[in-house]
Amino acid sequence: MDRLAAPTEQLIAAGSAQADVGELRAPTAEDTVDGVQPRLVAEPSTVDRLVATLGWAADLGLTVRVRGGGTKQQWGAVAQPFDLLLSTARLNAVVEHRHGDLTATIEAGATLAAVSAALADHAQRLPLDPPWPARATIGGIVATNDSGPARHHHGAPRDLIIGCSIVLADGRAAKSGGIVVKNVAGYDLARLMTGSFGTLAVIASATFKLAPVASSSRTVSIAMDSLEDAAPLIARLADAPLTPSALELEWSPARLHVRFESVEAAVVQQAAEVGRLAAGSGRATTSEGEAESRLWADYAGRRVGPGTHVKLATRPTELVPTLVRLRDACRRGAVEMAAAGRAALGVVEVRLDGSAAAQARVIEQLRESLPPGEGSAVVRQAEPELRRLVDPWGSIGDALPIMQRIKAQLDPDSRLNPGGGPGGI
Repeated sequence: MDRLAAPTEQLIAAGSAQADVGELRAPTAEDTVDGVQPRLVAEPSTVDRLVATLGWAADLGLTVRVRGGGTKQQWGAVAQPFDLLLSTARLNAVVEHRHGDLTATIEAGATLAAVSAALADHAQRLPLDPPWPARATIGGIVATNDSGPARHHHGAPRDLIIGCSIVLADGRAAKSGGIVVKNVAGYDLARLMTGSFGTLAVIASATFKLAPVASSSRTVSIAMDSLEDAAPLIARLADAPLTPSALELEWSPARLHVRFESVEAAVVQQAAEVGRLAAGSGRATTSEGEAESRLWADYAGRRVGPGTHVKLATRPTELVPTLVRLRDACRRGAVEMAAAGRAALGVVEVRLDGSAAAQARVIEQLRESLPPGEGSAVVRQAEPELRRLVDPWGSIGDALPIMQRIKAQLDPDSRLNPGGGPGGI
């Protein structure tokens, strides 16, 4: 009998009989992605078992999709049929915290909240703050290059990662960067894996630069009458000799949140300067302590509301004009819109709600309004109906042939997250 065509029970029995293959089980309804259910689920508890599982899957020709906390399973293209759902949830250790060097190596299945708790023992943190910290895993954050308000000062995962350990589709393990220097095919694997959406290899662990926990924090929130009022104030704040850890634009209503994290004297002085710069542009209030914690918790909650999520990236000076055009297009097209993101970086998350056809029209209009090569609008979360109407990635340009060659070299049989990457790689 063709082993690939064997019943799921036989595959589980055969895999379980092999040494070190990760724990296998039949799928449940919770393992369904975009209405597609895998034939079986693997939950390896060690890297050796991860290696053995992928080697076994390669021998059978199984297609594989990776899942961490499941927070980003609706990101990217609609899921194609796949055989094996590979969970990293049991690979969740902080392998080594080199607090003297401000670095840490962390397994892919560790949640951001758990990592934060472990690093706090030495008053350090991994300065990443994407949504769902209690569920979002290190592997998923790296694979999608996801970030939050702290990106303004600390950068995205691609800026913080200094090494990684991966397992290729055929079960070969490789490491790069940081405390090890072995690369595969000359690539900077750590950054190559960042934003790869699980299409090139399975991330086993990653090594990051850390940051000390600041002793003091203040946030100045500025309420404005309109979205248009935000542009000149953002420009003044960006040009001022200030060092905010976050500068977030939110709409609607139109608000700016400017956070400072440093020693007490510095945050007090800089918060006061923001209040001075905001005079005449909006109503500024300053929060600290529990009130500040509640402010950012509420803000994070609004960022993960229901609906379609589109990552808009453009030149910082064009951000507000682009959002104004999008707002007007949404009003004409009967689509509800909200936005929040990095005001000084030109990167915001736009949330849309309306019929799939109306949202698709608005997204296409948004993409057409962006200058070629100077902006993008990527659908990061949406129902399958919308992701079938509009390409989640938009135009990829000249980078696609290079991406295809890398995919062919690292996953020549296209068995990892088939069709899940940009351009269908």
